[in-house]
Amino acid sequence: MYEKDPLNALQAMRHAQLIAFAPFVFQACRLLRDKGVLRWLKEHPKGSTLEEVAAGCGLTRYGAQVLLESGLSAFAVVRSEEGAWKLARTGQFLLEDAMTRVNLDFTQDVCYEGLFRLEEALDQERPAGLEVFGKWPTIYEGLMRLPPKALESWLSFDHFYSDNSFPQALREVFALKPARLLDVGGNTGKWALACLRHDPDVRVTIADLPGQLAKARENMDAAGLGHRFTPHPMDLLDPAQPLPPGQDAIWMSQFLDCFSEEQVSTILRRAAAALAPGGSAWIMETLWDRQEHEAGALCLHQTSLYFTAMANGNSKFFHGPDLFRLVEAAGLRVAEVRDNLGWGHSLLRCTLA
Repeated sequence: MYEKDPLNALQAMRHAQLIAFAPFVFQACRLLRDKGVLRWLKEHPKGSTLEEVAAGCGLTRYGAQVLLESGLSAFAVVRSEEGAWKLARTGQFLLEDAMTRVNLDFTQDVCYEGLFRLEEALDQERPAGLEVFGKWPTIYEGLMRLPPKALESWLSFDHFYSDNSFPQALREVFALKPARLLDVGGNTGKWALACLRHDPDVRVTIADLPGQLAKARENMDAAGLGHRFTPHPMDLLDPAQPLPPGQDAIWMSQFLDCFSEEQVSTILRRAAAALAPGGSAWIMETLWDRQEHEAGALCLHQTSLYFTAMANGNSKFFHGPDLFRLVEAAGLRVAEVRDNLGWGHSLLRCTLA
């Protein structure tokens, strides 16, 4: 994408100022949403005066004024010559679009403070920004100990993108009738639970850290499906710890992007060793070069910096050729690729080379 500069000089100058003041714009637009201003303008489509907005949203006149004027430059609102404020298309996305809501909450509640330490994270290849929450080596060890709002926004972000892809992915995976399925990095068990509900005969194992497995076990038991679930606690970063063998299907969803290329290589080699004859390793990732829309690539490029500053300090969302190279180096081959599942996922079916 963007083999040529996409902006003319005047557009580039404005865009550069938007970047320079991006934190101001972000916080103002967040408050336009959270203080009810965007909702008020939607409910009054003919336009409202500054005083009407202030009174309707419980703001001072000054507070409403500075937020609206910031939103004007961000194209979230528009103002008529007579002084009537109205909702613009961007403001409508901020108010009603589920993806925008999830992304904005994730940025505010999980990433905003820690991103101040991005330079330190880059220099040291460690998630320096994570220290705003706790002194863990990665966010995964401390995930269940994040402040409630941060954990809620992290899980909403994670599940929003995966859940929309699950129905299509389930059809692909279970077309091959796996009897034993291993979910690597299964977190709280959303995918594993979907598998158990989809096929009454499959048995599912999750390999992950003990903290995540405890929550997964709780979810399986609550659903009455714990008898077909096996937790496999392990440190996935330890190359000496093998994955449980004999698997008909190995599932890795939004998982490999959590690790460096070196770590991904060790995980894929262990996945290859754990496959039963004729088995498939399924990898679902959002690849920035295979997005249907420009907005998808933008989201992935920027979210990669979450991994840098907050998650682990050394991973990112993949460029497709980089992931394919790692798969092949691990002794696997990409047998099939399905793009545009859910919100821009690609599903790779890999077999032993």
